[in-house]
This record gives sequence, structure tokens and C-alpha cells, in this order.
Amino acid sequence: MRALALAALLTLTVSPVAAQSSGFPKLEEWTPPVVQTGTAKLIREYPAPEARQGVAVDGRYVYAVVNSIIGKYDKQSGALIARWTSPRNGPIRHINSCYAAHNELWCANSNFPEVPMGSSVEVFDARTMTHKRSHGLGLLDEGSLTFFEPYRGGYMAGFAHYDDKGGTGFKSSRYSAIVTYDAQWRRTGGWLIPDAVQARMAPNAASGGGIGPDGLLYLLGHDRTELYVLAKPRLGPVLIHLATIDIAAEGQAFVWDKTVKGRRLYAISRPKGVIRAFDIPEVRLDHPDARRF
Repeated sequence: MRALALAALLTLTVSPVAAQSSGFPKLEEWTPPVVQTGTAKLIREYPAPEARQGVAVDGRYVYAVVNSIIGKYDKQSGALIARWTSPRNGPIRHINSCYAAHNELWCANSNFPEVPMGSSVEVFDARTMTHKRSHGLGLLDEGSLTFFEPYRGGYMAGFAHYDDKGGTGFKSSRYSAIVTYDAQWRRTGGWLIPDAVQARMAPNAASGGGIGPDGLLYLLGHDRTELYVLAKPRLGPVLIHLATIDIAAEGQAFVWDKTVKGRRLYAISRPKGVIRAFDIPEVRLDHPDARRF
């Protein structure tokens, strides 16, 4: 009798009636956006031997960046105006990127390829090309600082992990991410980079990034000639990949020219040692879960 009672209980537990009354709806599969494509239009280029890590731009000048050297060039003629240099193996060894604002250059510096990873923000007088001040970020779990820019009263920053040289060994390049901070560099939020994009940048990470005039985030990897366009997700921790744009720049840091109308972007060709200006095609924001930053 006890065996029959147990069999009846098991039958009741898995009966079709019970399963139908569980209240679980049938879930549809989430559909990501169809990735748009396009090609950046090359406008002009400037020879600059310092163009190995990145570039900054203001109304009159372009600035080429490599590790511990920044070259200042006339925006119209391309002539070299001045240089800032730091001693070899000194306290500033790997400036990854810079942006210009209010006659200053704000630069992301790291100790790459050393570990543990350490980063700092270095500020220069763009008029005199002299160092003004430094803010040490020290050791951060986020990784190595590759770029940052103003964002909602604070900063948006890109951090890199590496599979090979410069990596920790216990975090792969998939741990690279975008992080937001307040004005005192206290973390306020962040997002993961989509797997499809991160796989294209592996074994490295995003070397350059910035919010475009359309309010979307643009990223360049370490060496591919591809510009990735990402949207803020309506919900969840992962950015949404909207577009991949072909660009004649082999990765590294870039900057939007906010002193001109349109979609003008400055990047570098690291193998050739040149700064290049591009016009970037429009990207549609047509997915219900994608938002501008």
C-alpha cells in the first residue's frame, strides 16, 4: 500500500495538469540588432613620428602621442610646433590616449606591460606643452586605463586586460570593460563589451574610445582596421553592438573633433606614423533595447 501511495504522489507531481497550471509563459528568444556596416572617408593626413598610440585635437592643433612623447602640430599646415618628452624608463612610460579641453591635454597613462597594472591621469598645458598635474589611480581591478573622457559630470573610461603580454594571467581580455566615475574617480557604473566585439579585439582590448556626436560609443581595438559602434542597453550590463565601420587606421586611440560640425574623427596609422582625419557615416539607432549615452 505504501508503494502504491508513493507512486500516486509521484504521478500527481509531474502530471500535465500541474505543469499547465504552473503559470510560466513561453519565452521568445531575444533578437539582437542586425550589425550595420560602412566605411570611413579619409579627408587628410599628417606625417607625425609620434603617432604610435593616439591623437588629440583642438581648434588649431593636432597632438600625436607615443608612450612618453607628445608632438604638437599645426592643424592647417601640419608643421611641428613643439614636443613634450619624458625620460626613458621614467615615471610616465605608456601614455595610451589624450583629449584636449580648455587649453589642456588630459591623458590616460599606464605602466603597461608591467604587472600589477597601474594607471594615472596626466594633465598638460597644451599651450606650453608642459606637465601640470597628475592623479594616480594606482592598482584597479578594472585593469589598465586606455582612454577616458568627460561624462555626466564625471568620466567614462575604458580598461584593458590582455591574454598575452601585459596580462595578469588570471583575467583574460574578456574582462575588459567600460566604467563610469564621478568627478573624484569614484565608480558609479559600467558595462561589459559584447562578446562578438571583444573577440575581434582579442588578445588585446579597446585601445581607443569616445562618445560620438550621435550619443553612441565608438571603440577601436589594438590593430584591426575596424571601428565598433555600441549603444547603452535599456536594461542589463552588456553594451549593444550596432555597427562595424571600416577605417584606414590600425586600431589605437582616436578622438572626435568637437570644434567642427559633422562627424569628423582623428585616428592614426601606427605602422606609417601618420595622423588621419576621417568623416564617419551615420549609424541608425533602431533597436528597442538600444539607447544613446
